[in-house]
Amino acid sequence: MASRHSQLRYLVTVAEEGQITRAASKLKLAQPTVSQAIAQLERELGVELLERQPRGVTLTPAGETFIVKARAALAAETDAAQTAQSLARAGRGALAVGFIGPPPVTSTPELFAAFAERHADAQITYRDLPFPSGATSSWLAAVDVAFCHPPHPEQGVRTHAVRVEPRAIVAHRKHPLAHRDAVTAADVLDETFVSYDPEIQREWAGFHTLDDHRGAPPARTTADHALTSLQMLGIMSSSTHAITAVPYRDARVARQVLPDVVAMPLAELEPAAVSLVWRADNRNPLLQSLLAAAKQLPQSVDGV
Repeated sequence: MASRHSQLRYLVTVAEEGQITRAASKLKLAQPTVSQAIAQLERELGVELLERQPRGVTLTPAGETFIVKARAALAAETDAAQTAQSLARAGRGALAVGFIGPPPVTSTPELFAAFAERHADAQITYRDLPFPSGATSSWLAAVDVAFCHPPHPEQGVRTHAVRVEPRAIVAHRKHPLAHRDAVTAADVLDETFVSYDPEIQREWAGFHTLDDHRGAPPARTTADHALTSLQMLGIMSSSTHAITAVPYRDARVARQVLPDVVAMPLAELEPAAVSLVWRADNRNPLLQSLLAAAKQLPQSVDGV
């Protein structure tokens, strides 16, 4: 028998996917398991939540009302779990730092050197995070702070820019533009861009595909979708036509570690603000110390 938490999670996933089979695949469960759990929930509540149709399911009016409460309950559980994990880390002098792109001790060593001077005994763990999807506060659940260009802004989430720098285009060394020392937006807007999974926050993906400058998604993208930095770089290494935009210093690190990749500074665009991102309700004192160290450093501005 499924727990109430599982029942709610399955229902929310089915509502989002519009089909029990797709929801089961996303949950990595057998389809009957999901169907039976939701049927069990309906029996316990005494109300039908889903209208079953030949090609999918939709929420009934009662389901529309209930799903709001279900999402709120799941979010409250996530918040409680995150708070408990953060307090446990604080109690043992530990700080979990998530990152997207190069590890921050490689791309921004000055920040973590300054932090280490204050807390030589602190236990810092680094976690390579997937690209942001869903609510930013939920995406941050596994860490105390993330180091990346900012995800979707959200109430209760704070950011502090550590590096402000241009974007750069990363491409395969056999790409037709690879011989350029630098490129402009006009040079690349119509190129084939790395495709990002539809679940990724739209603003986040748009930063990499220059949607903010173009005003729309690119006309051509790769068939493979990226969910992580490693997947993005894998696509770049295997395709001689795909490009993507990343913070300038991150592009230089990629060029150093991947022999088939080139990095070209990209002028005339809104710069990247590589930042610390955290939840305002995080009470880990080591997080506050890391923020204090970041605020005392001169804000790096990398030029081309």
